[in-house]
Amino acid sequence: MAAGRRPRGYLGTNHETIGSDLLAVLGVVSMPRQTLGADLHGRLLQVQPNGWYPIELMHEVLSALYGRIGANGLRQMGRKLFVASHEVHVKSVARSAWDILSGFDAIYRRANRGDDIGGWRILEFSPGRARLEKTTPHHCVLEEGIVSAALACVGVPATVSQDYCFLNGADACVFVVSSVVTDSRWKG
Repeated sequence: MAAGRRPRGYLGTNHETIGSDLLAVLGVVSMPRQTLGADLHGRLLQVQPNGWYPIELMHEVLSALYGRIGANGLRQMGRKLFVASHEVHVKSVARSAWDILSGFDAIYRRANRGDDIGGWRILEFSPGRARLEKTTPHHCVLEEGIVSAALACVGVPATVSQDYCFLNGADACVFVVSSVVTDSRWKG
């Protein structure tokens, strides 16, 4: 999260994240001890997959990763995190881009809990194009990777970019999803 700022509507009271998302980092980062540092790596080794952990631990991990692997690396990590932590469940319930995007807040809440923890909502949905607002504290570049991997799991290749970004001073991120797919894989 940007220094001292929070996305619009985010208070994060008792915000916790599921251990499996934290552990996914260890599974997708080559040389996690060297990449994250001995202390942070050691703390992640204590995480239990079904346990709940303060969101600050995820922020610390993402900040360390962003500093070491940059935006493209963090975006790729988001794709891998989705596959490792969420793909099996999402494939069992989603069949189209509409299912993915309208259910993205539910995906977020499967791995995060607390009060006033922000969320996702669709602002626009038309053939091959959608806009989503994100008021969560997670790094938006990681989320770009997660959104693109989620869409890919239902056969919808997409470009995910941002109109507005919390890290650039906006009060929330607005993601733009563009795809050449406009058939039943898009709307269901």
